[in-house]
Amino acid sequence: MSFFRVMKAELVRSFIIMRRYWFRTITGMIIGYSMLMVLVAGFIYSRPGVENAMDRFKDNPMGATNFILGFMIGMFAFGVVGMFTQGLQSMATTGVLEQLCMSPHGLATNFMAQTMVGSVTSIISSGIMVYAVTWSVSRGGSGMLHWDTLPILILLILTFFNLVGFGFMVGGLVLVFKQVGQVAILVRMGLFALAVFAREEMMHQPFPIPYMLHMLPITDATIALKYVLIHNQMVPVGTTEAGEPIMQFSSVFFHSSFYWLLVSCIFWTFLGLFVFRFLEDYSRSKGTLGSY
Repeated sequence: MSFFRVMKAELVRSFIIMRRYWFRTITGMIIGYSMLMVLVAGFIYSRPGVENAMDRFKDNPMGATNFILGFMIGMFAFGVVGMFTQGLQSMATTGVLEQLCMSPHGLATNFMAQTMVGSVTSIISSGIMVYAVTWSVSRGGSGMLHWDTLPILILLILTFFNLVGFGFMVGGLVLVFKQVGQVAILVRMGLFALAVFAREEMMHQPFPIPYMLHMLPITDATIALKYVLIHNQMVPVGTTEAGEPIMQFSSVFFHSSFYWLLVSCIFWTFLGLFVFRFLEDYSRSKGTLGSY
């Protein structure tokens, strides 16, 4: 019950800020849309060497959609983990962390509520930008996203808890070692790059690379989301006499990446919370929990 009270308070606070600074919110979305369009245009119209490597963006809008969706998933991962790294450091600098340490709800409850509300806001704004960019790139319809509410909702929830568990683990390290900003940024950039370039073909690498990729918190989430949103849960089962592929519907719930995502979600959630609690108690015993 205390968690929902904290989340309600955080939701009201975020809504008040968004309503008060509505111009900043709209401007941020316009800037994000413009940046994505510049990135796509840069890949398409860059110098000949890169242009030849990215020709699929010209003739296949699905390639651009794949890149854009991976970019936004990477930004989501970048932001969620950042709430536990740069967010913790910022709160420690301003004295907010010291106040949260005295809260009867505990640090984990407060961080979970803040992250959940922030993630919902990020998903909504990112979804609007992705739709706008994909519509601009592929007006013919061949590169548009396919929406299926139940699978997408389940995948987003699993992705969220997967990243939150990983974020709790990194946040616990911040509580003890304090100034780990550079290392945290490298970790976040790694997750971002993995989300952008994650493909099912990556899982065909020699052992043990596929298993290492499976255990990273964003790989299977990205593959599963792209499978639903881009491929519409369709797989080729053969070809016609004219050479056209015959596509058949196969639910994402029967996709191997979905089961790996479940395993990864359970692993990172429990490991992250355990490490965070352990390092929180350790930092509290040293008297350095609320300091920077």
